[in-house]
Amino acid sequence: MAKKVVGLIHNVPVASGQTFSEASADIMTQVEAIEEALEDLGHRSVRIPFTREVRGFITRMKEEGVEIAVNLCETLDEDPQLVGHPAALLELLSIPFSGSPAVALMLTTDKLTTKQLLKAHGIRTPPSLMYDGGNSVDFHGLKYPVILKPRFQDASIGIEQESIFIDELSLREGINGFFDRFGPLLVEEYVGGREFNVSLFGYPSPSALPLAEIDFSAFPEGLFAIVGYRAKWDTSSFEYYHTPRKFPQGLPYLLREEIEGIALECFHLLMLRDYGRVDMRVDDDGQIYVLEVNANPCLSPDAGFAAAAQQVGMSYTDMVGTLVEFVEKRARNNGAPTSHT
Repeated sequence: MAKKVVGLIHNVPVASGQTFSEASADIMTQVEAIEEALEDLGHRSVRIPFTREVRGFITRMKEEGVEIAVNLCETLDEDPQLVGHPAALLELLSIPFSGSPAVALMLTTDKLTTKQLLKAHGIRTPPSLMYDGGNSVDFHGLKYPVILKPRFQDASIGIEQESIFIDELSLREGINGFFDRFGPLLVEEYVGGREFNVSLFGYPSPSALPLAEIDFSAFPEGLFAIVGYRAKWDTSSFEYYHTPRKFPQGLPYLLREEIEGIALECFHLLMLRDYGRVDMRVDDDGQIYVLEVNANPCLSPDAGFAAAAQQVGMSYTDMVGTLVEFVEKRARNNGAPTSHT
């Protein structure tokens, strides 16, 4: 593998102590880990933050002689709706980069559009409606409990026990407060059952890594089985220590095949590339519901994607090296389309 100058493209995290700073700060954990892996592989890497100051970004890329990029941007100036812009600029500059193209990043950041595309393709997702601040919304068609999800946020921002409502009265009393904080919301039927995370890896054809399941067995009665913000980021919370990830070995073959097949359908439908993760619920009747399609899941060493790769004997450095090989393969195509087909 030829040694490259690799640009580590990342968003700038907010200062510690600000709202949701725990999730924001994780980007630098990813940068540091990938930087170390690239050094072990013999590549030279350079950190290049992406902000609205695009001219400076382009100048820095040229000055550093960046040949390929690892795109880690999860937001732009903490606006998740702009997550596709770094990828779009790299596409315009013809700089090969890791991960999904701009169109996939923009589509999957919009939970409503994602759900509409899944439904149109015959992929089951929990029934929902969108709330944009009006008081005339008809909630009668939904089955309770329901969960509020910010339409555009990531990293479980805005998702907590308090986001779940057991009847229409409490929903109408609480929804405007959520709208004031997070903007447009999905009001989605809560689906109980088992939760699976399917990590997908490969170019040009992805394959499913071993299925991960979230273990909610320690949750007391009355606590809904969700991986909310506290479970991901609050080290002082009950949820953080009682939502362990496991890799079940005894799943029925047909169930595993169906879960993996749906995940791959989602990957292709939403035009993901290189890697991604699909989160699902399997209810008590065996029905599979797609909760989320994540085109740029966290690549921290302790996150779910790296853990799934480790299950097949792939070290973190191996994973990063393979990702770079995907980018190099595209670079050798000399202008071939960058989107996954």
